[in-house]
Amino acid sequence: MPRGDKSRYTDKQERKAKHIEESYEKRGVSKKEAESRAWATVNKDDGGGKKPGGSGRGKSTGHPAARKGGKKGGAASAARPAAARKASAKKAAATRKRGAK
Repeated sequence: MPRGDKSRYTDKQERKAKHIEESYEKRGVSKKEAESRAWATVNKDDGGGKKPGGSGRGKSTGHPAARKGGKKGGAASAARPAAARKASAKKAAATRKRGAK
């Protein structure tokens, strides 16, 4: 199968990629880049192209890429006092330093 060949993808994977691509285009990403990102997301979610049926039939993908990020990102951290964030950062740095030895 040559690079870029989409024959091994199911109809559901193609629909998913099209929807993701449209979403990127709506946000101002170029057509070519949107298509590239869309297929990369499908590959990340489903582990590449699959033919319908077979051992993987009826199994949920879980959509891990769809749950990444969002509006709430960093809100909990921002709500904490600066002193608490600083103490946490120092503790993490010390842990990393111990692990590097």
